[in-house]
Amino acid sequence: MLKKIYKNKQAMVGLIMIFIVLFIAVFAPIIAINDPEEINPMNKFVKTSPHYPLGADQLGRCVFSRLVYGARYSLGISIPTLFILALISISIGTISAYLGGRFDDIFSIISDIFMAFPPLIVVLSLVGALGQGIRNIVAAVVFSMWVWFAKIVRSFVLMEKNKEYIIASKIAGCSDYKIIMSHIIPNILPSLIVCFSTGIAGLMLMISGFSFLGLGIEAGAAEWGSMLSSGRAYLYSHPSLIVYPGICILFTAAGFNLFGEALRDIISPKEV
Repeated sequence: MLKKIYKNKQAMVGLIMIFIVLFIAVFAPIIAINDPEEINPMNKFVKTSPHYPLGADQLGRCVFSRLVYGARYSLGISIPTLFILALISISIGTISAYLGGRFDDIFSIISDIFMAFPPLIVVLSLVGALGQGIRNIVAAVVFSMWVWFAKIVRSFVLMEKNKEYIIASKIAGCSDYKIIMSHIIPNILPSLIVCFSTGIAGLMLMISGFSFLGLGIEAGAAEWGSMLSSGRAYLYSHPSLIVYPGICILFTAAGFNLFGEALRDIISPKEV
């Protein structure tokens, strides 16, 4: 698998883009030149300089430093949200598909109810009720999106559980737990990795979009979506306040999408 990824140009490009963003997020305190929250009205809209590589915003805050710390916010929210979604969806989707019967019927009814409402509407309602904050936005996104990932997991498990080696394992006396943990999940894991690797880009765009609407991170935070929201008032006078965070969001989302699509081609070459 690693050799195939190394030989795939698209996968390597996506992986390099992801590593760049991760590197910036981890070493943000070292890379950032100024305090991203430091307000200095005297430097309002100051132009590019060695002390302000990308200038300053309407409050005199360093745009470059805020973009650097924005990587922490975007990845620091999207990745944990994805892990929670993966844990919930894999658990519920696997149990529903493997046990079948009433469990699967109940899951189908619940999933139909959840999928009847667009995730955007659900998140907007929950964030409006719970209030702003990282915990609330993560809880709202997980609540609105878990069923979509669980349905994907369920479809993979349904295809896998009817294969001959699973039937042979049952005849040999293997427990359901051992079959699920030792056979089914390891065999569907590559496909799930592809699904979740592309899903993280969607989550990041969703969270940035809510911040742009003023429903995500608290106003003034050094987060890309929030920076877009605060910069839209200066679209014509200082368009860079929107261009820079937009480029960061596009670059990160493109990296995850490129890597995920390349993984799909590597794992399922016959489907290309």
